[in-house]
Amino acid sequence: MSEKPIHLAIIPDGNRRWAKQRLLLPWNGHEKAIENFREITEWCRTNPRISTLTVWCFSTENWNRDPEEIAKLMALLEEYIQRERPKMQEKKTRLAHSGRTDRIPGSLASLIKEVCEESQAYSDFTLHLAIDYGGKDEVLRAVRKIGDCANLTDEKLRSQLDHPELPDIDLVLRTSGEQRTSNFALWQSAYAEWIFLDKFFPDLTVSDLESALTEFNRRTRRFGA
Repeated sequence: MSEKPIHLAIIPDGNRRWAKQRLLLPWNGHEKAIENFREITEWCRTNPRISTLTVWCFSTENWNRDPEEIAKLMALLEEYIQRERPKMQEKKTRLAHSGRTDRIPGSLASLIKEVCEESQAYSDFTLHLAIDYGGKDEVLRAVRKIGDCANLTDEKLRSQLDHPELPDIDLVLRTSGEQRTSNFALWQSAYAEWIFLDKFFPDLTVSDLESALTEFNRRTRRFGA
């Protein structure tokens, strides 16, 4: 497989189960996940093999969870982006967001908009956060923007997705041992390779990412041919 930079996506599953095993509150698992996420992002940012890192932070279905847990998680995401904001400028990291912004806290939505705008000129590395995101929801929103679908093409639909300029996903890594796609990036991951790890996201290490890239490099991608 060629050594061109790839788009890596992570479904960081298992935070709550990690906390439960340790008799902690669900958001303690999210807190540990954020700490882990900082290290993983830094590794990806300095790895020439990775141009884009997508992380699914909160799905459209996650609103069914306990309101207190949701509030804690939203606060953690806002704190994370605020703390990382200077580093994104320093390291010339572009922030991008996919998903809805009308249901998340207004302060988080405003912060995302500000940081996305101030970093949009950077091209070396993109950190793409999926917050209040679902693959079906993204496609439905795209179709509604188009309106008349009589002459709909792949290119026309893609142009109305949240970030049509980003490359399609090459590799999806899902933690916690679950082996399903769960409505993630249905369009962008159509030809992605998938790797499922039997460990919770708070326990994910840089070594795991290195092993995943090694496995990805072994595979032959045929794209239906």
